[in-house]
Amino acid sequence: MNNLTSDFNWHHQLLLALANHKIECHFFWGEKFQLLQLNNELIIHLVSLNNGGTAEDFIGLQKEYHKKNIKLVHLWEDIWLSRPDQVLARIKSLLGRNIRIHGRKTKAFKIAKPVADAFLTENHLQGSVSSRYKIGLFEKEELIAVATFSALRKMNHTENYKSAELIRFAVKSGYSITGGLSKLISFFAETHKPNDLMTYADRDWSAGEAYVKLGFTQTAVVESHNYILDEKLNRQLKKNNQSSGQEVFNTGSLKFILKF
Repeated sequence: MNNLTSDFNWHHQLLLALANHKIECHFFWGEKFQLLQLNNELIIHLVSLNNGGTAEDFIGLQKEYHKKNIKLVHLWEDIWLSRPDQVLARIKSLLGRNIRIHGRKTKAFKIAKPVADAFLTENHLQGSVSSRYKIGLFEKEELIAVATFSALRKMNHTENYKSAELIRFAVKSGYSITGGLSKLISFFAETHKPNDLMTYADRDWSAGEAYVKLGFTQTAVVESHNYILDEKLNRQLKKNNQSSGQEVFNTGSLKFILKF
């Protein structure tokens, strides 16, 4: 299968899926980039496995549209092919197409690992990873959001100072919860008493706007990473001198910290 055929296939799949959700869009070229405009505020950069670009190119493209008050996200071919439902849910959320629930109508509880893993696998773009604490947000009996956190870590700069990491946060597909993340963080903070909470925003999809609104401060920019795709299109961090397999990258992440 040549590159043009491969691009057509996954682009066509994406267009059909968007049409099924009544989301209008149109293709256009921005220099060497294949772009999909959904409205006046959101553009998807379609990144094929044979794209030939660099993380610096992609970040520059994002900054160019940010100056025009347009959010641009990078959607890789492997992410679409392996996680189409989660991609569509993220796009609909960015477009404001979700059912909105207020956090006041929800309650937070600790949940078990299998429950958290199943929810994150179904609803988070990057699936589930290891964590120490799992907290769910419920509307009546229904689990509608999950946040996972690391164990508390002692920091040497101040006596008895402990830091934790927000590792994952996901909302049930089709829903947005006003104040949901704040409520989960408050539950964790009241239960475990960290001095601060750190987290990362994936620059392919976010500049961390939601964290800033909650009082987080950006403290660092983390460089891009290179990955090797396995046969199921799962990304494995590339090891030194590893050359076998299809290679992809991301645009890095932004580190944020919230102090209590």
